[in-house]
Amino acid sequence: MKRRYREPKHPVFTRMSEYGLVLAGSAIIAIAFNVFLLPNRIASGGVSGISTILQAVAGFEPAYVQWAFNIPLFIAGLIYLGMQFGAKTLIGTVFLPFIVFMTNDWEPWTSDPLLGAICGGIGVGLGLGIVFRGKASTGGTDLAAQIIHKYTNLSLGTCVAIIDGLIVLSAALIFDIERGLYALIALYVTSKTIDLVQIGLGRSKMAMIITNNEEEVRHAILHEIDRGVTRLSGQGGYTDDTRPILMCVIDQTEFTKLKQLVKTVDPRAFVIVMDASEVLGEGFKNV
Repeated sequence: MKRRYREPKHPVFTRMSEYGLVLAGSAIIAIAFNVFLLPNRIASGGVSGISTILQAVAGFEPAYVQWAFNIPLFIAGLIYLGMQFGAKTLIGTVFLPFIVFMTNDWEPWTSDPLLGAICGGIGVGLGLGIVFRGKASTGGTDLAAQIIHKYTNLSLGTCVAIIDGLIVLSAALIFDIERGLYALIALYVTSKTIDLVQIGLGRSKMAMIITNNEEEVRHAILHEIDRGVTRLSGQGGYTDDTRPILMCVIDQTEFTKLKQLVKTVDPRAFVIVMDASEVLGEGFKNV
């Protein structure tokens, strides 16, 4: 298998690409909010969820509400968490509400709240995933969660869940239970879409093989599947015998071939297979 090297990108080009991702991702989030979530009153967490509630209750312009929350939260993040956020996060914090303001007169793309929750969740998740690829964030309640996490014993995930949960609960109380459930659907779809953007569609498998015919199995994987094999040393918990363990990572399409290959060489082999969400290196994604 030949190694393929890519020329490193110029730092300026890399930085400009990251800024472009932040701007593009923020625009996608804003549009999804205006055409799917806001018109269907789906407050799926975050500052956008707060702005949806305040727009329904008091008639406040969502963009102004988002600026009113995002900018102070960004400043608080700088004070309590340090200068780690940088210009890209500031751009996301300001640019997202700007696009919300510029597209506030767009017609809703659906009046079905279920479709709004699903499509809005996909749009927000797609935008956030792109922003994360630009090594930034859109600020908002994520910064509040990080501040709470720093000064409490709560995990970051728990802090995010508490804040988003309170927003969804508020939506259920102010609108109705059904809208709260739609908000939960949107939150779930958003999280899955972020994973999809970050990790991609390709899934790999990692196999751990314990066999008495270690040399034959290793040779078969190397030459018939054309995948590398790592030999680990293990020790039986019952017998205390030292046993070799073969570890290999394969593409999902090669999984059936690997199973048949191992079964042919050693029908008594013990095989453990697990998902590898992302694999970087030769034969897979470039680092």
